[in-house]
Amino acid sequence: MESVTLDALDRRLVHALQLDGRLPFSRIAAAVGVPERTVARRYHRLRSRLALRVVGLVDGRRTGMLDWIVRVRCAPEAVETLAVLLARRDDTSWIAPLVGGTELTCMIRTPPPGDDGRRPFFEQLARTAGVREVRAACVLRPVAGVGGWAGRMDALGEAEQCLLLPPRPAPADPTTSSDQTDQTEALPVLSPADSALLRALAQDGRADLRRLASASGCSESTVRRRIGQLRDSGVLAFEVEIDPALFGYPIEALLWLDVPPAGLRTVAEGLAGHRQVAFAALTTGPSSVFVMVECRSVSGLHAYVTDELAALHGITRIESAVTQRRTKRAGPLPATLAEKRAGAPSGRAAAQ
Repeated sequence: MESVTLDALDRRLVHALQLDGRLPFSRIAAAVGVPERTVARRYHRLRSRLALRVVGLVDGRRTGMLDWIVRVRCAPEAVETLAVLLARRDDTSWIAPLVGGTELTCMIRTPPPGDDGRRPFFEQLARTAGVREVRAACVLRPVAGVGGWAGRMDALGEAEQCLLLPPRPAPADPTTSSDQTDQTEALPVLSPADSALLRALAQDGRADLRRLASASGCSESTVRRRIGQLRDSGVLAFEVEIDPALFGYPIEALLWLDVPPAGLRTVAEGLAGHRQVAFAALTTGPSSVFVMVECRSVSGLHAYVTDELAALHGITRIESAVTQRRTKRAGPLPATLAEKRAGAPSGRAAAQ
């Protein structure tokens, strides 16, 4: 990626796109008071340098899928190859080798457990050359960072945000502690056209209607209507992919928190209010809370853990690790990166 520095207008553009990834440039321009062509030029400059991308994401809980946070301990020489193999998959995201050179983490989306005649993904992964241990924790409920990391959403004033936000009914809040939605609402049925549309939006959340119509085999009016329906139902949301280091947060740490059941609500509510938290979720496994934080420095990470995190009553143990880099973020690899990595070494299991 070319060297990129964000100025005030770039940050306002990123904030606007996090509010709604498909906002027309004309509306953003009117809200921030610059010509439309300036906004479009800024966006295309950042996107062409692989610094910014809008991706369409599917809420797995609303389609009957499970998300897992996976920790893989492996031989030092296998880390990079494994990261590339996992990044090629459509069902992986947030792949990060950790500082130390013998472990990486990622998120994987799978169907619910069942005997479908196929070897489970985790069994495949455990059999991959160089892999020594696989630990997987199922995401029970996201509790912070839903809708975007707060660190990149402070560039627009309240009046500007009001000009940008469309009058759209909000989907059910995925951070709520009630499982009423899971129990009473039938899962939406996605047609092959829907699946094709969602794949196209995952690669480029701002793709125009003509391109999306071609990808899904539907008319432009049908595509426009279906995107609205999928968003209103909570199945589809848009995320801005951008390196937190561009906002002055070069240190990313992953935290695993041990919290007894009685303290989960308090800890979850506290994490939702922490500016450093990019994502947090309740999970299965030895540690019941997973947290991803962005910090300005190692001393900033220390201050966060010893001050804000320590103030949350109920945490009995913290395990932490610093990421080396991101091999993959929320969406599929951009086509240019996928092409560059097409010749990477293949593996026996993780690539299947």
